[in-house]
Amino acid sequence: MGRMTAMALAPTSGLANRVGQSIIGVLLGGVALTLVTLVGAPFETHRGAVALIYLMIVAVVSLTGDLVSSAAIAIAATLCLRYFFAPPPSSAGLDKPLDIAALVTFLATAAIITRLISRMQHLTQELRRRETYLAEAQRLTHTGSWAWQVAGGDALHLSEEWYRIYGFDPKESIPAWEERLQRIHPEDRAKWQGEIDRAIREKADYEMEFRILLPGGSVKYIHTVGHPVFNPSGDLMQFVGSSTDITERKQAEEALRQAQADLARVSRVTTMGELTASLAHEVNQPIAAAVTNANTCLRWLMRDHPDVEEAREAASRIVKDGTRAAEIISRIRLLFKKGTPQRELIDVNEGIREMLVLLRNEATRYNILVRTELAANLPRVMGDRVQLQQVMMNLIVNGIDAMKDVDGARELAIKSQKAEDDRVLVSVSDTGVGLPPEQADQIFKAFFTTKPEGTGMGLSISRSIVESHGGRLWAADNTARGASLYFTLPTKVEAKE
Repeated sequence: MGRMTAMALAPTSGLANRVGQSIIGVLLGGVALTLVTLVGAPFETHRGAVALIYLMIVAVVSLTGDLVSSAAIAIAATLCLRYFFAPPPSSAGLDKPLDIAALVTFLATAAIITRLISRMQHLTQELRRRETYLAEAQRLTHTGSWAWQVAGGDALHLSEEWYRIYGFDPKESIPAWEERLQRIHPEDRAKWQGEIDRAIREKADYEMEFRILLPGGSVKYIHTVGHPVFNPSGDLMQFVGSSTDITERKQAEEALRQAQADLARVSRVTTMGELTASLAHEVNQPIAAAVTNANTCLRWLMRDHPDVEEAREAASRIVKDGTRAAEIISRIRLLFKKGTPQRELIDVNEGIREMLVLLRNEATRYNILVRTELAANLPRVMGDRVQLQQVMMNLIVNGIDAMKDVDGARELAIKSQKAEDDRVLVSVSDTGVGLPPEQADQIFKAFFTTKPEGTGMGLSISRSIVESHGGRLWAADNTARGASLYFTLPTKVEAKE
């Protein structure tokens, strides 16, 4: 209601202001004309000099931007000039060419100046309005604009939002280069300075992300973009640009990464749960062998003439079987373990063999022949062992699932080889049901599954893991029967975080 009342009264208030402004302009101009006339008339001042002074008074009144008051003063000045400073007989009439010329000059001056002033006021208001919009947009996007001089690094412009982001008080003096430099996080300062030096040296744009450390100890992530400004001679003079607070985005990305890691772990646990029987069989084998060798060792020792050499060999087999069981359990624990990714140099072939040990009984259960062609002297890749083992586990399990109910030969072929661009290529091929028609890429989408009991997350998680390592994962139908899944990993370029 109050806003509507203010809108209704706004035109009336504006009219009253304009009337008041006109009255004040007429009064001030009238006083000035009176003083000039009282001083100049008794001394018979030259008419041209008085006309020039009158013209100045009209111009000053016109600076208010009010055409009514300036026109009134222009007419009054013409009449005063005719009555008090024209040759006798004195008259207030405008019957001579000079009088008409004076009136036209005064009125034209008033009209031109008031028009210019009015236009200037309008442009000023428009500029202020746009500055308000810009400041609001910067506040909403957490983006501050700036400009600084290359010589000395003095700031030429710092927006209000820039002050807020960097924790400076806009009411105080503009912070110097060293003060602004101190806001950069100590660990990022060298990187920031190096990029600035490069941009100055190459006279080029720059763009980077870094952290700032506020006096209270809080840390913000900043994305900044700078553009060079040159003088007519082509010399680099300034950099202008913007700084955006991307702290919330970084926190969201970290939360997303954590959620993806948790989801991947759940997927691992789910898959391992489905393979419980197979894993139990793998662990039972070395344990049963160890028990058998232990009984054999006891028999050799309990003879009338203990055979120490045979007993020693049996004990060695016990150690070997126990070690094998411990390794299997260790691999299983790693897959269940929750933790942050640990990047290290990994032997891809070794990771494949470890997964085959865990899944061997599952393949045997469905009469699947597992064939491997692992390239010798394969370069190592930089990555997280558990994550890459999960990829292999997902691909192998998918291949086994695709062949569970098919008739004919069931073969799972796993190959590793060197690829172009210093990459390792791994493929997992089956002789199963093949890919859904025209949906080779659909299978990598979250929650898309062709299995009644599937979650549709295994391949989606596998692709995200491979891509986070700087690689690529894709699928293709086999010529005869079944499907193949391929992924590449870089060997020389460190994987993306």
